[in-house]
Amino acid sequence: MNERNRAARVSKRFHCWLLALGLLTMPLRAQVSASISGRVLDPSGAAVAGATVTVKSLDTGASRTATTDDSGNYAALGLPLGPQEVTVEKSGFNGSGPLKVTLVVGQDAVVNVGLTVGNINTVAIVTDSTPLVNTTTSQVSGVVGEQQIKDLPLNGRSFDDLITLNPGTVNYSAMKSANTSTSEGNTFSVDGRRTYENLFLLNGIEYTGSSQLGITPGGASGELLGIDAIREFNVLTDTYGAQYGKRAGAQVSAITQSGTNQLHGSLYEFLRNSDLDARNFFDQAFVPPFRRNQFGGALGGPLKKDKWFLFGNYEGFRQVLAESSVSVVPDNEARQGLLPNASVHAALAGRQWR
Repeated sequence: MNERNRAARVSKRFHCWLLALGLLTMPLRAQVSASISGRVLDPSGAAVAGATVTVKSLDTGASRTATTDDSGNYAALGLPLGPQEVTVEKSGFNGSGPLKVTLVVGQDAVVNVGLTVGNINTVAIVTDSTPLVNTTTSQVSGVVGEQQIKDLPLNGRSFDDLITLNPGTVNYSAMKSANTSTSEGNTFSVDGRRTYENLFLLNGIEYTGSSQLGITPGGASGELLGIDAIREFNVLTDTYGAQYGKRAGAQVSAITQSGTNQLHGSLYEFLRNSDLDARNFFDQAFVPPFRRNQFGGALGGPLKKDKWFLFGNYEGFRQVLAESSVSVVPDNEARQGLLPNASVHAALAGRQWR
């Protein structure tokens, strides 16, 4: 009987884990961060109504379909980031495709497609595309892509240090007050705005610090870890679209990695220590010990091709840091009351207290 109850509990736990896994891998609407829109025209420049526009993600195989209106306009919203294929079909016209477009966070790509008269079974292969220009909003954006995040050297592996790659951004972390509510995470001034006027988003959800002044998120180490978990981020300034707001400063939108049809992962460890450090002016006898270990791993891939995906990341941070401290203490003669020029010191002390 006990064995049967134990088996029932194990089965129940297994199904609970499957349910939780399913909820974690369901598409989250808050991750919507890119779209494609445009017009479909015939050779004379007239609008083509009722054309079917299909946008397919090359990473996951997911596709989105839209139909052009009477003016030939279409819009595919809520698209995942990364490379996409755009194809257009309409009865009586040659099909267009595949037109390749790479989406980045916060982008509304405008893709206009021209069709030629012919049979739908005839497909015109488009190999080159016109440059994508953002004509929908007046925002100024600065995308920091996956290659920059992975390859550029980062002391501490905090991806927000790369915010300063954009013009008009200054890292104010060295000027913040230590051991206060503002000391967690880095602080930035963008286009002359105060540091607490920025808004940070993670997959479309507000990602904030511990206080009204400490807006920038950060952990106990003072850094935003998880380089391998961040795909890219975008720094928006000037006039935003209607989906942004709340604060007048920069809108920093970060997007995490996700599973794809390809299995990919990494293992890593980064070590810093004081073995090769030189003594500074205040290190009298030896260099204070310092040791930092950052280690972890990331893994992503398909649970079911073109349907279910999973990605996970872990990063550990271990640090031992000592610092030299210079203090003035009484020597043996002072402890016996033998102070040189005691009267002068007393007069100066009295003058100071007055």
